[in-house]
Amino acid sequence: MPRELVTIQVGQCGNQIGCRFWELALREHAAYNSKGVFDDALSSFFRNVDTRYEPPRNLPVGDGTGTIRTLKARSVIVDMECGVINEMLKGPLGDVLDTQMLISDVSGAGNNWAHGNHVYGPQYREQILDRIKHTVEACDSLQSFLLLHSLGGGTGSGVGTYILEMLADEFPDVFRFTASVFPSEDDDVVTSPYNALLSLSKLIEHADCVLPIENQALMDIVGRVEAKVQGSATGSAAGGPAGPGGGVVVAAAGLDSRSKPFDSMNGIAATLLLNMTSSVRFEGSLNVDLNDITMNLVPYPKMHFLLSSMSPLSAPKDVAKLSAPRTLDQVFSEVFSREHQLIRADPRHSTYLACGLLMRGNATISDINRNVARIKPSLRMAHWNTEGFKLGICSKPPVGVPYALLCLANNCAITNTFTTMKDRFEKLYKRRFYTHHYEQYMELSMFKHAAETVSGIVDQYKAAECVEAAPVKRMRPRGLSFL
Repeated sequence: MPRELVTIQVGQCGNQIGCRFWELALREHAAYNSKGVFDDALSSFFRNVDTRYEPPRNLPVGDGTGTIRTLKARSVIVDMECGVINEMLKGPLGDVLDTQMLISDVSGAGNNWAHGNHVYGPQYREQILDRIKHTVEACDSLQSFLLLHSLGGGTGSGVGTYILEMLADEFPDVFRFTASVFPSEDDDVVTSPYNALLSLSKLIEHADCVLPIENQALMDIVGRVEAKVQGSATGSAAGGPAGPGGGVVVAAAGLDSRSKPFDSMNGIAATLLLNMTSSVRFEGSLNVDLNDITMNLVPYPKMHFLLSSMSPLSAPKDVAKLSAPRTLDQVFSEVFSREHQLIRADPRHSTYLACGLLMRGNATISDINRNVARIKPSLRMAHWNTEGFKLGICSKPPVGVPYALLCLANNCAITNTFTTMKDRFEKLYKRRFYTHHYEQYMELSMFKHAAETVSGIVDQYKAAECVEAAPVKRMRPRGLSFL
């Protein structure tokens, strides 16, 4: 039975990540589908459409040996500015994206969450819902929605969280995963502290799982990659060997030093989604569905923020030129290092509530258990979940590497990110800077409600961080006081 995933990409950032995601997904499936048939793996993200008919017909998977006619992404694309969408349609992915699933405007949300959430959201609600229902009806066994957006602007934050809330109302039984790009502290959008906090409060209330991705963390990773590439090139030119393995490696699919920095950053986010959904698409000895992630890694309903880290950070085409072959032990060590986190945090210094390790490639459960046993003593696990590791093995590695590992950690280190976002918000809000732009569309009390919601989740994570196991008191039988 196919298990489909519907992607909803909103705003400039969400659509740019989505564009990179579809490019890498096609590349990955092409590598493992040499016969060019429409099978269960391909149907997770794509429809097979026969365009000889009007309207075009969706062809079923059947026995998985049918010929591919025309692939169309299971995606709904929303942006209140048409620039990025037009660029996508003119590019190599133009034929993969279904033009009937596009919704755009021309003026944009003006970097204003309230404008996107209270104006464009209700204005386009019926159109967006119609597109989503049309996409869902083409699925045999829908497993999850994947929302791609950012929190700093107006459309991705405002319209994106409006859609998230709408999904919770209209499809309450379908999991809602979000890949949410958090703004950096030096973001050039002056109102991003407002947009980010208002969006974060909606993610807390309406998402099932949130994968936070920080702009600054991605930029730091790309910077280290470029430095390593330049160092390798210098070493090669001088006739010396390339540096040893163990650092961040460049990736032809997602971290090409010749591409624009944002392309490299988007490639990292896209690879995260590909690794997370690999067990849904491909077979393995220990598959992990998205419902397994929510069941095992989310101990309380609102504490659903999963810190992600990967090794390698993407599938490198020329990894041999840049570092020595990676061992399984190296890969496991790297996903717990600060340099491989997709937000700026060091989870080893905070409490793990639960941890998912999704392996791709030729590895056995004994290999994974051995490495978990090796690393576990250095981790601070919640006392009520000391064995809280969810393990998964997918037989298909990313293209170009023998294996890869994704770590999804529900860790109390996320409180530092939330606290920083709230502090940035307070610096503006205590002087009421720019609030009149928001009051045109919403009540000022929504700021207070959002701040209280974020403070509440911070308190929950801090409480989980501080809880220690109660000492066990030895009971003495009555009448044996001499013992």
